[in-house]
Amino acid sequence: MLARLAGLLLLVVLVPASAADGAVQPRPGDTPPDALGSDLKGNPVTVSGHKGKVVIVTFWASWCGPCRRELPILGKLQKAVGRDHLEVIAINYKEDRREFRDVIRANKDIALTYVHDAKGAISDRYGVTSLPNMFIVDREGRVAHVHRGYSPEMLDGFVKEMLALLPAEVLQQPAGG
Repeated sequence: MLARLAGLLLLVVLVPASAADGAVQPRPGDTPPDALGSDLKGNPVTVSGHKGKVVIVTFWASWCGPCRRELPILGKLQKAVGRDHLEVIAINYKEDRREFRDVIRANKDIALTYVHDAKGAISDRYGVTSLPNMFIVDREGRVAHVHRGYSPEMLDGFVKEMLALLPAEVLQQPAGG
């Protein structure tokens, strides 16, 4: 009973005190908000800039243990599928630049497109109220799947969902090809 209560308390800790001002999360079939901020080099990042690819938009924070477990998995997926067919955009949730950069430096082998959302403007447009929060966008630019939270059990289903969105010829290529 105590373990179940501790799990519930963890969920409450992951819900930010300042949730999005009435913004509703994009649902499957919706076109998600396009502008995602700027990457580490200052280049604008948009969902529409990756049309024709599967796009994973995930919101994370350094203090979120499940997020920190999810990022390496997304990095391996990005590497295996390749950037011609998949773009993983990892948006840092309301942290100062130092904390954001520390995580990137500590995980320099995780090659994702990182965006810093210090004030939460992007997460607010996406209606993010818990972390991690992931949106899988299909090749036509519509939300195909939404995932809130993280567990090892959900990984198999998530990977199957993402792979189902890729063209058949991509699935027949060697990893990273």
